Amino acid sequence: MKDKNYFDFTISDILKHTDIKMDIKDNITINHLNTLKNASKNELSFFDGNQKYIKDLENTKAGAVLISQKYQDFVPKTTLALPTNSPSIDLAKITKLFVKDILSNKCDKKYISELSHINDSAYIGNNATIEDNVIIMPNVYIGNNVIIKKDTIIYPNVSIYSDTIIGENVIIHSNSVIGSDGFGFASTKDGKHIKIYHLGFVEIENDVEIGSNCSIDKGVFGATLIKSGSKIDNLIQIGHNCIIGNNCLLASQVGLSGSCELGNNVTMGGQSGSVGHIKIGDFSTIVSRGGVTKPLAPNNFYGGFPAVEYRLWKKMQAKLSILLKGKK
Repeated sequence: MKDKNYFDFTISDILKHTDIKMDIKDNITINHLNTLKNASKNELSFFDGNQKYIKDLENTKAGAVLISQKYQDFVPKTTLALPTNSPSIDLAKITKLFVKDILSNKCDKKYISELSHINDSAYIGNNATIEDNVIIMPNVYIGNNVIIKKDTIIYPNVSIYSDTIIGENVIIHSNSVIGSDGFGFASTKDGKHIKIYHLGFVEIENDVEIGSNCSIDKGVFGATLIKSGSKIDNLIQIGHNCIIGNNCLLASQVGLSGSCELGNNVTMGGQSGSVGHIKIGDFSTIVSRGGVTKPLAPNNFYGGFPAVEYRLWKKMQAKLSILLKGKK
């Protein structure tokens, strides 16, 4: 009998959980879901009409793709097209099939160093790896398959969900949550919201510090990544599949929507934020309460909503003030 976390569904098995009706000639095995760009021949992907990813669709190596009929001609001949009126909704239904067990009856610990210091009240999941000189304080939760590398400190009441990777010399302060599901739902025409189960993970590289009460969501597929040297203040939300570059500074109450990418040495002031699926260039600074709605070029200061170059924003505010005074 196979492990419940091993997946080998056929296309026919998967389609039973959707409204798609079609004859399957090549009933291939699917063992995971992935993006168009990264999918392999035994993985399923989807395309919801976003033109940003049309090239990824044309070049995908996925075994099968959920897709609207109008885009079927863009699917490579080596990939099975699964036509549907709602790729996102069918994807949401399918993700539930690939969710790993939350808890395990096993108590195997892959490797826990005798030189680490773990409070007796901490929960350590199955197949965890904890290296030398790690300090884990009271009431910490560590899920299955988590890796924590040497010299890292985890303060009380931190929750680290399954499959998270934490590098060396990382500090995570109390009550932060690493690896929870992102805010992903597919909405039906009658207003219901179907959960998209997130199947990815979080990776935190070396020398990162994360403040208290932060939430860092795991990827839908693949990683949410925080690169080496970045420092994250208290009360910060980082959405699924975000990439935080090296040596970034994020002040309190920053919010990043899913798939936002920060280059290296980006600074974001308190209560600033960004929409998803955009990139902020290296050495950019977003002043407090700045709202980023489009990609930003590197080596500049930005402010306002929507965020523009800081000098322009100050001029706009001055002219607006003069205009309002003139109306009195």
